[in-house]
Amino acid sequence: MVKKIKRDNRLLYQCEECKFLYLKKELAFKCEVWCRENKSCNLEITKLAVK
Repeated sequence: MVKKIKRDNRLLYQCEECKFLYLKKELAFKCEVWCRENKSCNLEITKLAVK
């Protein structure tokens, strides 16, 4: 389940598997599904993570 996190007055969404943060809930969900199914990270998704 994607987790909501408030940081620096921004609402971010966290992948519960790898803990990467995203601006959009949909990206965090895609990341979480990929991580869970493949036991790895997808570079096309993680390059969109918040730095």
